[in-house]
Amino acid sequence: MKLALVTDAWLPQVNGVVTTLLELVRELEQSGHEVEVIHPGQFRTRPCPGYAGIDLAVRPARELARRLDAFRPDAIHLATEGPLGWAGRGYCLKRGLAFTTAFHTKFPEFLNARLGLPVSWGYALFRHFHRPSAGVMVPTEGVLHMLAQRGFDRLRAWTHGVDTQLFAHAPEPRPHPPLGELERPVSLFVGRLSHEKRVEEFLELDLPGTKLVCGVGPLEARLKARYPEVRWLGVLAREELARVYAAADVFVFPSRAETFGLVMLEAMACGTPVAAYPVNGPLEVLGGAGEQARGGVLDEDLRRAFDAALTRSRHEARERALEFSWQHAAQRFADHLVPARQPTGVNPER
Repeated sequence: MKLALVTDAWLPQVNGVVTTLLELVRELEQSGHEVEVIHPGQFRTRPCPGYAGIDLAVRPARELARRLDAFRPDAIHLATEGPLGWAGRGYCLKRGLAFTTAFHTKFPEFLNARLGLPVSWGYALFRHFHRPSAGVMVPTEGVLHMLAQRGFDRLRAWTHGVDTQLFAHAPEPRPHPPLGELERPVSLFVGRLSHEKRVEEFLELDLPGTKLVCGVGPLEARLKARYPEVRWLGVLAREELARVYAAADVFVFPSRAETFGLVMLEAMACGTPVAAYPVNGPLEVLGGAGEQARGGVLDEDLRRAFDAALTRSRHEARERALEFSWQHAAQRFADHLVPARQPTGVNPER
């Protein structure tokens, strides 16, 4: 199968969506599929307003059409709702081609937090974007139900995976020499330093030991100035990041707006239990709340979750992570794709 994957999120960006797509493409290619990734690096770009580090394609429709015409894909997948996603949508509608889409990020909540745009307006725009899609891939059942309640159609349950060889199990927190001697327990956050990640809720917690933060973003300078006692590690290579996960006692995940939360799986694969809120993303990754949670603790009191996570089995965290494989996620993704030139019976503008 020849698949055209159109995405506004790609290298050199560092985030969960990019990691997901990189792993997805690798697995699909290993399965014998030919994947053409159309991404911002192939176009003239400009920075995303209010989101430093994210570059968006400028007026990409003509070049995107040229690339798709030359490739003649069997299937087309629009991974994001940015300029390239909209250009891909327009290309398919103009030519009567079927395509699939994905819902990776709760941007309506981000736009609300950053710009004050009503969440309902954001979801109305996204509903319009996804309406002609033959299948909207959603990473968790919780997000699928949320979108269904907001009027989205043709939702398809998907999932993500984790590289359990790269993120190897550490039965006990493993000292990492570049970090030096750390006061225990070590609490860790990995993610973009932006409003929707709510990292300040982690930084405000009065926790014993050492706090580590891996990531960059628009809030970086302010947070560094306000919390000088925190160890700020910036962006790390994947191999180095795996060693930092293994050095931590607890991974703290303060976001309430994730569709999945891949970093939790990476931490758990290393044996590091998670402390998070009982919301979409953590509920899927840990398998539920309360006694159902495996690999960490979910609680509306994040400090209480942290204290309880310190007592959780690192072996259990690893075992839960092993249930998520990129091979399975890629096969499920491929099963949801549709032939681009097969009539779908969907009225794009209904």
